[in-house]
Amino acid sequence: MSDTDLASVLDGARVMPVLTVPSAATAGPLADALAAGDARCAEVTFRTPDAERVLKTMAAHGGLTVGAGTVLTPEQAERAVAAGARFVVSPGFDEAVVAKCRELRVPVVPGIASATELMRALRAGLDTVKLFPAEPLGGIPMLRALAAPFPQARFVPTGGIDAPRLAGYLTHPAVLAVGGSWMATPAHLERGDYEEIRRLTAEAVHGSAT
Repeated sequence: MSDTDLASVLDGARVMPVLTVPSAATAGPLADALAAGDARCAEVTFRTPDAERVLKTMAAHGGLTVGAGTVLTPEQAERAVAAGARFVVSPGFDEAVVAKCRELRVPVVPGIASATELMRALRAGLDTVKLFPAEPLGGIPMLRALAAPFPQARFVPTGGIDAPRLAGYLTHPAVLAVGGSWMATPAHLERGDYEEIRRLTAEAVHGSAT
């Protein structure tokens, strides 16, 4: 596999905590809690002013493969990779973001919400996309409907997925990994509830392996 292949970078990890972290001060303890829960990867969303510093701290942790999410521009992609992102996730398909990630030689996972968008991504040479927002779009029935005519596509469903829905997504052969925010929410971070983050992460990760 190439260095721009997400499966190679994730190395078998199937549960991806999606993190919106308001303060970089929580990044270290958060990385510790996720690693203690046996998470192997995480996506830090570029939705807060501290996102770049959070990503840099978590990428330096050593126990996690960390990527950047909610990347909307080539400039954000460049900053994310400079901060240590091993992969880039976008909520939609943007040719300029894809081109920049290829230039930087990191996997890029664009969001798609329809067959038309999936065809654009495949035509651009990508085989892994983010189904987003997965649950509002129709959840597993939507995933099945898209996967059937595009057997070459792999999916990272994200958006509205919680612990009870996780297993259903992971059983589909076209799903590479599932992203979810329930394991480590801004409310958990505000309370400093790292033990709960560890517990929820462990439940998700070990449940995905059964």
